[in-house]
Amino acid sequence: MILDSINRLQAYSTLHPRFAKAMECIAAANYHELPTGEIKWDGDDIRAIVIHDQLVSEKDSTDYFECHNTYIDIQIVYEGIERVGWKSRTNCLLPRGEYNTEKDVLFYEDKPELFFELKPAHFTIYFPDDVHAPMIGDGAIKKMVVKVRV
Repeated sequence: MILDSINRLQAYSTLHPRFAKAMECIAAANYHELPTGEIKWDGDDIRAIVIHDQLVSEKDSTDYFECHNTYIDIQIVYEGIERVGWKSRTNCLLPRGEYNTEKDVLFYEDKPELFFELKPAHFTIYFPDDVHAPMIGDGAIKKMVVKVRV
């Protein structure tokens, strides 16, 4: 997992072959004008989901403690303060059900090892080993989740 300020996003563009293009798209996007929902920037290889929604309780989020196999998430907060739970998949012992290929998600019964806050103009990158419980807090949030195919 990576946590940093949006003004340092380009520093990570060489970590994956599709990151440079994804980060160009992020930089070109005017979040004030982005409609809620999905945007395809490069077919299914790079797409974004704009979320403008209410934050949830820690329990509601950790009930869906998740990770992905097919996509890396770059999550950027534009408005609101989001609390996130995290744990390495290698330390998770209790998968809930099977991996869902269609939705690219595997849930765990495990609990996060740590929590952190994302404030506006900050981002995280969740790799397939990063089990995360986002969207924790009070009030509303506006964020973008960029899905980059592994």
